[in-house]
Amino acid sequence: MNNFMEWIQTKLIPPMAKVGNNKYLVAVRDGLVITLPAVIGGSIFLIIGNIPITAWTNFIKPYSWMLTQAVNGSFGIISLLAVIGISYQLAIALNIDKISSIGLSVMAFIITSFNDKHALNYDNFGSNGIFTAILTAFVATFIFNFFIKKNIVLKLPNGVPAAVSNSFIALLPGMAVLAIFWSIRVVFNIDINAVVQAIFHPIVFALNTLPGILVYTFIVSLLWICGIHGDMTLEGIADPIFLQYLAANATAYSHHQALPYITASGFSSLLVNVGGTGATLTLCALMLFSKSKTYRDLGKLAFPSSLFEINEPIIFGFPIVMNPMIMIPFILIPLVLSILSYILINIGWISAPVVMVPWTMPPIIGPMMACGWDWRAGVWSAVECVIAAAMYYPFFQACEKQMLSKEREAVTNETK
Repeated sequence: MNNFMEWIQTKLIPPMAKVGNNKYLVAVRDGLVITLPAVIGGSIFLIIGNIPITAWTNFIKPYSWMLTQAVNGSFGIISLLAVIGISYQLAIALNIDKISSIGLSVMAFIITSFNDKHALNYDNFGSNGIFTAILTAFVATFIFNFFIKKNIVLKLPNGVPAAVSNSFIALLPGMAVLAIFWSIRVVFNIDINAVVQAIFHPIVFALNTLPGILVYTFIVSLLWICGIHGDMTLEGIADPIFLQYLAANATAYSHHQALPYITASGFSSLLVNVGGTGATLTLCALMLFSKSKTYRDLGKLAFPSSLFEINEPIIFGFPIVMNPMIMIPFILIPLVLSILSYILINIGWISAPVVMVPWTMPPIIGPMMACGWDWRAGVWSAVECVIAAAMYYPFFQACEKQMLSKEREAVTNETK
């Protein structure tokens, strides 16, 4: 076990830490945050239009087309919003003008969205174009940065308003961005969005498979064991994919079609990590009834936050980090719950996520809402808590015995 932990610290963690701190992946991660108001707002309209109560369904049916417009106007522009957010964050990282970077990136993205009939394909503004959004934001911003750093810009005299001056500074790089993307899409007739989707298709396909989601879940848990925020480390890579899944599911759900993706955004955060990564809410519940005063006090302190999926007090207070005793269930439980949740969705016993629900929603309520008011998802969440508690229990007992021994030893030392 010691050799394994040493291997993790020396071989696995350094490259993963670099990935998590890479400014370009951070720009993607933070840039996608701008999509959340639209996705959550659209999800609310989707939830309102699909409350599974017959009287409500009959009442809302004549107005369902109105609600659909809100869904289309939110989920339907997430790639366009992603371009704005990612180019903004990237401009901050490169220390260049943010507004100009956004303008050039949006222009590049629009050009990639023309179809073979020279008309805009608005489908690319939704989930279909999210990887193209990332690519265009990066390329346009890098071109802008290159011109700035090489001082290939038009500068106006001092005293000219900054807004006007910055627009002229962006003129030459803007012409370069326009010429490059226009040549690719129009002159050479290359569908950039189709090419990008083909390149990323293996990754997109893999994360919707059981082996793919298990690898993702294992890496997230393992990073947490080493004290690194596993979810945040992989967000820049995985979030665009999970968000694309969710948008596709939401569109299918609003049209009463079969849901295409199982592991959409919400699968891991709500259907696997009940009470935080590692399903630690159940460990916290065991601590509330512990014979150890230390664990009882920590359980009382951590339970309210764990109920809302915030489990850092448990991760670092128990601790779970670098704790060989508890790392086994911490890693194993999410894998088991991933397998069972995937199977249940695949066979149709519960629905896949269709709406964006804040990851801080408590178990039972959060999964039920995320899965379109599917009460079976709520029941399954409760069952998951029981499974996780049962798996934690023998390991917790072993830790409890060690803690009780330390407490008795401390009392003995104080009485001497």
